[in-house]
Amino acid sequence: MKKDRHSDIQTSRDSRTAPTISLIVTTYNRPVALDKVFQSISRLIEFPDEIIIADDGSTADTADVIDQWRGRLPCRVDHAWQEDCGFRAARIRNLATNHSTGDYLVYLDGDCLIFPDFITQHRQLAESGYFVAGNRILLSKQLTENLELSYDPPTEWSLTRWLKARYAGDVNRLSPLIRLGDRYWRKIRGSQWQGVRTCNLGVWREDLSAVNGFDEQFIGWGHEDADLAVRLIKYGSRRKDGRFAVPVLHLWHKENPRNQERTNWEKLNESLANKSSYRALQGLNETQH
Repeated sequence: MKKDRHSDIQTSRDSRTAPTISLIVTTYNRPVALDKVFQSISRLIEFPDEIIIADDGSTADTADVIDQWRGRLPCRVDHAWQEDCGFRAARIRNLATNHSTGDYLVYLDGDCLIFPDFITQHRQLAESGYFVAGNRILLSKQLTENLELSYDPPTEWSLTRWLKARYAGDVNRLSPLIRLGDRYWRKIRGSQWQGVRTCNLGVWREDLSAVNGFDEQFIGWGHEDADLAVRLIKYGSRRKDGRFAVPVLHLWHKENPRNQERTNWEKLNESLANKSSYRALQGLNETQH
């Protein structure tokens, strides 16, 4: 049955060679980092059709940054905002998704810088029946502070600069900088949900709608992205590796409070145990209404 469903989806997608892409950026009270993200977006060689900022209750400083970038980019910039009632990443991503119109949705965190080929690579990897899980390079606190205070885009660094940063301990690895094509090995971990993060994730809108988006019962830090991956896989979508294609540079930040992690972990395990159900009980549809 899953094979037939994907065959039908493939037929419909083959008729549109260039699916529209929405870039959905999650943020919370970090306007300087968000401005740096916008700077990296401005250097794209191919832009998304729209950018939706998923704002989990930030103050007016964040709205000011968004307003400053409206009109400076060749695509629509929208701002989806909800009241600050604690960490509600799942709900704000659903809200932003309902604001969006793209066939293909690329989720990014508001403290992750992207390379000029980010959208181009995501488009090339997008394939019927698959979601794309990208990876990241972690930046040190010192490097992050330096980048936030200066105009020194690391996405334009030479190899020598990167080697110096790695030697100084300012980045955790360099291998994601390598670019490899769309090969068979990208699908080897098709049923593996571990390590899927919404700081860098590409998914078809119709697949996300089928699982009813993110589960808003996940409140506080932890595992809402893993839960989404689990449900997508149960639905029949498969993981496709974005390594060596769509890395992001993750700016340093203090760890979020993890007082709800155990509760969220239990919810995730309930989802894993339920082999048949793949729809979120409190998801896209409930947010919309």
